[in-house]
Amino acid sequence: NTIHDAYKGKILIGRLLRGSIKRGQAAMHIDRTGAMKPAKINQLFVFQGLDRTEVEQADAGDIIALAGIPEAGIGDTIADAEFPEALPTIAVEEPTVRMSFSINNSPFAGREGTHVTSRKLRERLYTELERDVALRVADTDTNDAFSVSGRGELHLTILIETMRREGYEFQVSRPEVIFKEVDGQKLEPIEQVEIEVSEQYQGTVIELMGARRGIMRDMSYRDDGTVHMVFHVPTRGLLGFRQTFLTATRGEGIVNSLFMGYEPLAGELNTRNNGSLIASEGGTTTTFGLYGAQERGQLFITPGTDVYEGMVVGQHIRSRDLEVNVCRKKHLTNMRSSGADEALRLEPPRVLSLDDAIEYIGDDELVEVTPKGFRLRKKILSADDRKRDQKRRDMAMASTT
Repeated sequence: NTIHDAYKGKILIGRLLRGSIKRGQAAMHIDRTGAMKPAKINQLFVFQGLDRTEVEQADAGDIIALAGIPEAGIGDTIADAEFPEALPTIAVEEPTVRMSFSINNSPFAGREGTHVTSRKLRERLYTELERDVALRVADTDTNDAFSVSGRGELHLTILIETMRREGYEFQVSRPEVIFKEVDGQKLEPIEQVEIEVSEQYQGTVIELMGARRGIMRDMSYRDDGTVHMVFHVPTRGLLGFRQTFLTATRGEGIVNSLFMGYEPLAGELNTRNNGSLIASEGGTTTTFGLYGAQERGQLFITPGTDVYEGMVVGQHIRSRDLEVNVCRKKHLTNMRSSGADEALRLEPPRVLSLDDAIEYIGDDELVEVTPKGFRLRKKILSADDRKRDQKRRDMAMASTT
């Protein structure tokens, strides 16, 4: 592993397999490609519990930390200068999922974050590459967005949550699977999914997996009334699956997945069946406005929440999106008292976690991430602009057919 110290620079952490090592000793840095470069051990540390202690010498079997070789990375070998020998390279799985990280350009941009510029965002993402060899970061056509690839939805979600806690404010797109093309054939990543649930949910899980192009490879029953199932499923079929699985099994199921490789494209998958409830104007939500909106679907917010036009405030009961005015106030007259709002009863909103939010959004939506929380929004905030964009896409599709 590698960590960064404000005074010592990059610190390398690893296990000393053979021989001994001393502070100030000459060494040879061998990278993953086999290229060699002379190096020097400026400082040497060993670990005692959670503490790091500087020492003059360490022996085989010790977990050590080295300072003075800033070019080294995860998977490299630090060997004897006179008889350098590279250790077997650790295989790192290629990324299977990518997301777009961009600066926050919503009406609430800059309110809650400390690091809000594209320069800060870029520095943080490229710094992460030094300690996460499975991550890939690439610039895009615009200076405000970056393509970030990882080994799965969870891998990228952990990075997002870490950056959020560090004070970064940004927005992310829906995860998308990375395809490959070999000999003119389109291939997609496949994962082995192992599921353990109570027997009463067996049929539900098989149905969920079937809808995601999953193929059952094994099934066995346990003495405790649970069933263990093994499926081979396209990675794109697992996007958004965990929350659906937990809901279907009432939180009693266990699911684990392992990347297997690439196989020919399995076919089309059903997308999200429900549209979104979208705020038609900005302001502060009211009980009266939310009461009218909850009849159209399930809400994500409570009264007193600040919203802006184009912000996703709930899930529609139908497949299309619907604009709702959740800031609407009751116009009072001398025939109605202001206390009439007290009779309105709102259903408890659906509280989304960061994982839930990323699983929920569609291709035309984003998650706005800030240190204080997150919001769901449309990429195009204006309802009129969304209609014009949809019309252009419909015309383009009609012309190609």
